[in-house]
Amino acid sequence: MEFEFGTLILSGLIILSIGLLRISTKFGVPSLLLFLVIGMAAGSDGLGGIEFDNPVLAKQVGSIALAYILFSGGLETEWLKIKPVLWKGIVLGNLGVLITGAVMGLFSVYVLGFSPIIGFLLGAVVSSTDAAAVFNVLRTRNTGMKKGLTSLLELESGSNDPLAVLLTVSILSLLGPHPPQIGELALHIFMQFSIGTIAGVIFGYAIYKGLNRIKLEYEGLYPVLISASVLFVYSATELIQGNPFLAVYIAGLVLGNQSFVHKRSNLRFLDGIAWLMQIIMFLTLGLLVYPSRIPPLFGTGIIFSLFLVFVARPIAVFVSLFRSGYNIREKLLVSWIGLRGAAPIILATFPFAQGLAGSDKIFHLVFFTVLVSLLLQGTSVPQVVRWLGLDAPLEQRASYPFEFENREQSDSNLLEFIVPYGSNSAGKFVYSLNFPENSLITLIYRGDRHIVPTGKTTLEEGDVLLILTPKGSEDKIRDILSQMEDTI
Repeated sequence: MEFEFGTLILSGLIILSIGLLRISTKFGVPSLLLFLVIGMAAGSDGLGGIEFDNPVLAKQVGSIALAYILFSGGLETEWLKIKPVLWKGIVLGNLGVLITGAVMGLFSVYVLGFSPIIGFLLGAVVSSTDAAAVFNVLRTRNTGMKKGLTSLLELESGSNDPLAVLLTVSILSLLGPHPPQIGELALHIFMQFSIGTIAGVIFGYAIYKGLNRIKLEYEGLYPVLISASVLFVYSATELIQGNPFLAVYIAGLVLGNQSFVHKRSNLRFLDGIAWLMQIIMFLTLGLLVYPSRIPPLFGTGIIFSLFLVFVARPIAVFVSLFRSGYNIREKLLVSWIGLRGAAPIILATFPFAQGLAGSDKIFHLVFFTVLVSLLLQGTSVPQVVRWLGLDAPLEQRASYPFEFENREQSDSNLLEFIVPYGSNSAGKFVYSLNFPENSLITLIYRGDRHIVPTGKTTLEEGDVLLILTPKGSEDKIRDILSQMEDTI
C-alpha cells in the first residue's frame, strides 16, 4: 500500500500542477514558481505533511530532469537564429558566470560575514541563469524581443550551467582531505568543457544518423529511442570525464537543426517530456524545503537576492557584452532576464552530499533567492520589455495539418522559414522569388490560418513558409530568403 499511496500522491501533485497552470499564466505568475509552491505546500511543513528529507535523491532527480530540459531547449534552438549571437552568448554564458560568482562571493564574505569558502561557494551556486526558468518564461509569456535578444538569452542559459557546476564542485573539493592545486582545477575545467563539447557534437550526429537509418516498425519507438539517447549521452559523457549538461544541450542543438524521421511528432513528445521533468523537478525541490527555516534567513536573503539582481547580474552583463554592439537598454533587459531557478537549487544540494556544516542554511538561502528572482523578475518580463521599448511581434511556432517525413534516402527536404518583420519580402509575390528549379512553397501559415499559395500569393510579415526543395538546394534557398531585403 505504501507504493500505491506514494504513486497516488505524486500523480495527484502533477495533475494539480497542470490544472493550475492556466491560472498562473492568466495572472502572469511563472509556472515554475507555481510548481515550487505546490511542492512546499505538500511538504513536511505544509498542508500535505509529506516527509521528504533526501537531498541526494533530490540532486539525482534534478540532474536527470535538467538534462532532459537542456536537451529539449537545444532541440528548439534554431542555429540560424543563434549563429549571429553565438560568440556573444558564449562569452556572456561563461565570463558572466565567473563575474557573478566572484562579485557575489566577495559580497557574501565582506558584507554578509560568511567565511571565504562558504561565501564563494554561495557565489558559485547562484552564478548561472537557469535554463528551465529562462526557456519557460520566454516561451510561455508570449513576448517577442528585438535584435535576437531571445536567442542570446536562451543560448546563455543553456550553456552557462556547466561552468557553475564545475565552480561549485571545485570549491567543494577544496574542503576535502586532498584539495587540488589551482593548475589542476584549471585543467579539470578545460577538459570538462572540451570533452563535453566534442561528445555533444558526436552524439548529436550519431542520434541523427541512427534515426534516419534505423527503420523501426512502430513510429512510437522513435521518441523512446531519443529519450533513451538523452540518458546515454548524459551518462557516457559523465563517465569519460566530460560535462554531461553541456553535452546534452549541444546534442539537442545538433539534432534539432537536422532533418530526421517524424521530426515534428518527436519534438512534440519531447516538449511534453521536458514539461513533465520541470514539474517533477520543481515539486521535488519544493518538497525538500522546510518553509519554517526560511524566516530566520529573511533579512540576509533579501539583501543577498537584491544585490544579485540589481548589482552582480548587471555588472556581469555590462562587462561581458562590452563592445558587443548592444545599447544600454538592451543590456539592461539582458540583465533583468537573468532568472534563477532549478539549477541553483540543485547545486545547493551538493554541500549536503559532502556533509558540509551549514549546508542546510546554504540550501534555504539559495531557495529563497530563487523565489525572489521568479517573483520579481519572472512576473515582470513583458512589462520590462515594453518599458525599454524592445518588444517585437512574437514569432509563433507553426502547427501544420500534415507532416513531411524526411528520410536520408529521400531526394527532397521540407524547410521552414519565417518572413522577418520589417523585411522587404513582405508584399512580394511568390512567383518573384528566384528559387532553384523544382522548389515549391507548399503551405503558408499566417496567424492561425493555413494558406495553399499560388504564384500570385503575397507574402506578409510573420508568415511561416513550408518549402519543398531538392536536396542540395537548401543553402541557396536560405541565402535567397536571408538576403531577400537586398536582392528582391
